[in-house]
Amino acid sequence: MQPTQPQPLAIGAPAPAFDLAATDGARYRLSDFHAELFVYVQACNHCPYVLANVERLVTLARAYQGRVDMVFVNSNDADAYPDDGPLPMAEFTAEHGLPFPYLRDPDQSVAQAYRTQRTPEVLVFDRERRLRYHGRIDDSPKDPAAVTQETLRDALDRLLAGKDVDEAETFAMGCTVKWRPGNFPQVG
Repeated sequence: MQPTQPQPLAIGAPAPAFDLAATDGARYRLSDFHAELFVYVQACNHCPYVLANVERLVTLARAYQGRVDMVFVNSNDADAYPDDGPLPMAEFTAEHGLPFPYLRDPDQSVAQAYRTQRTPEVLVFDRERRLRYHGRIDDSPKDPAAVTQETLRDALDRLLAGKDVDEAETFAMGCTVKWRPGNFPQVG
């Protein structure tokens, strides 16, 4: 029997600190990001939902450059899923032209701290690094032509305009994080 999934971070919760290596060879900490908004995306290389959304996220990152900092974080068990290891991550970064850091969370402590469960799953933090939006990118996780509600873009626009997000929590459709044995987050 699989343990019960933990509750997501509460809206208003502070962004957990991190210190992770990226595909560019540098290490990044939460304190390295200074834009008005910080977007954490739980991602990986092989999930079809990530692959269907990567170009949408690259487009958003470029459109909001200077106002929004974005990172991808890959926490999948690379021993069980070698396509999510460091070398494939570097290849993924180059192939998709990621204009933001792609970070590796090998012990899965960051995914546990951010309480993410799926790829892709998005958390948006304000200038004080308080959670203001958590959930999906839009209402069509696999087909960009079928999007009718750009949920993440709407959240960014509202927050940048100093307004609250209409729907601060949405369900992120995607693959589950591939936990290492014994690492499934505990309830709480």
